[in-house]
Amino acid sequence: MILRPLKVVIKLPQVSYRTIGQITGPLLFVEDVPQAAYNELVSITLPDGEVRQGQVLETRNGLAIIQVFGSTSGMDTKQTAVKFSGTTARIKVSDSMLGRVFNGLESPIDGGTSITKGEMVEVVGNAINPYSREEPSEFIQTGISTIDGMNTLVRGQKLPLFSASGLPHNEVAAQIAKQAKVIGKDESFAVVFGAMGITSEEANFFINQFTETGAISRAVLFLNLSSDPSMERIILPRAALTAAEYLAYEKEMHILVILSDMTNYCEALREISSAREEVPGRRGYPGYMYTDLSMIYERAGKIKGRNGSITQIPILTMPGDDRTHPIPDLTGYITEGQIAMSRDLQRSGVYPPIDVLPSLSRLMNQGIGAGRTREDHRGVSDQIYSAYATGKDLRSLSAIVGEEALGKTDKLYLSFADSFEKRFVNQGRNEDRTIEQTLDLGWELLSVLPEQEMKRVKKDFIQKYGKWKK
Repeated sequence: MILRPLKVVIKLPQVSYRTIGQITGPLLFVEDVPQAAYNELVSITLPDGEVRQGQVLETRNGLAIIQVFGSTSGMDTKQTAVKFSGTTARIKVSDSMLGRVFNGLESPIDGGTSITKGEMVEVVGNAINPYSREEPSEFIQTGISTIDGMNTLVRGQKLPLFSASGLPHNEVAAQIAKQAKVIGKDESFAVVFGAMGITSEEANFFINQFTETGAISRAVLFLNLSSDPSMERIILPRAALTAAEYLAYEKEMHILVILSDMTNYCEALREISSAREEVPGRRGYPGYMYTDLSMIYERAGKIKGRNGSITQIPILTMPGDDRTHPIPDLTGYITEGQIAMSRDLQRSGVYPPIDVLPSLSRLMNQGIGAGRTREDHRGVSDQIYSAYATGKDLRSLSAIVGEEALGKTDKLYLSFADSFEKRFVNQGRNEDRTIEQTLDLGWELLSVLPEQEMKRVKKDFIQKYGKWKK
């Protein structure tokens, strides 16, 4: 049974209201509506007979504020009629969702038919009760060394990807979606992919990536184009997570949810908030954005007594590359770490341009070690972090004093930093590395440093996995 918030929706008589008092941007202000419900769906009939859809954003003292799914052109305050459905936004969930591509309202955009069989479920779900949460502890292999080796993703975790305009976050998202798996277990695994405010070119890229590799058979895609209504961007992540909850908790599958781009989602929130003339918060975003984002992110996790799970990777582009911007700032508070992408690495031709130093996975320790990845995982990761940070500091220093002023060991650290970026961070767009390959590569790169510098790895592991000549 999917956990849902208790909600009472009072069915209105099927009458049309021609009491629109005001039309502002994408909003209709309908007066003298006695019992409109929050999030209720409405149909809007234009004077020429065209019918459009909308949703109640707010209701108070007989006034219903409605967000139109699309343009308000052609509407007027005299002849436009509004009919309230008495139901909130719902999607139909079933096994037949797998392999399909939908828009934010679950209308097929892959040329197929609509989902006909299944249960109608409200898209407004509920965050998992902390008491009911099961502690995440299972390693998810993405095939990307900077994630698997340095910032491990654990089943049930929410680990965002912080990117910026022009960086290949779409390619990284598609690669993770294609390659993600739980090693050593034969379990049902699927990907729910939700994209908001993307271009037609980007939509075609995602569809082709999933189709060409065959990953579409274990995936459900929800795509909202930049030309689609902004309100659809608000509904899409909730529809995607509703589908994920059904597959996870009803069909006992393990689901990876990828949401891109959360910045477009937050821009839609700001647009609607501005149209409602709400008092703005930081940089014009609504003050409730933290709560709104948490209602999305907190739907990830594992529930005690249930076999399924939802792991979430939200992707966002930081406006102006500013990590203190409200969107990445609030996301960082809610989620369990972040994967940070770097323009410097991108300029150097490194793919994926993931900078491991500002990246963090707070649940990494719960998913690595003997029986999960490998016994030397923590030590190798710590040693690589230390060596790479030292190498980058020396790179900055050598730019000032010259490389010839560095000592012998310093030059080795400098060499390690270069090799780490070119061989460990850099990998092919279709290269799927196992965790063993990632850790062995880490040992190989560390072998350029003196063995006595290995201060974060147990001696037993150095003898067992180290590449130093005996």
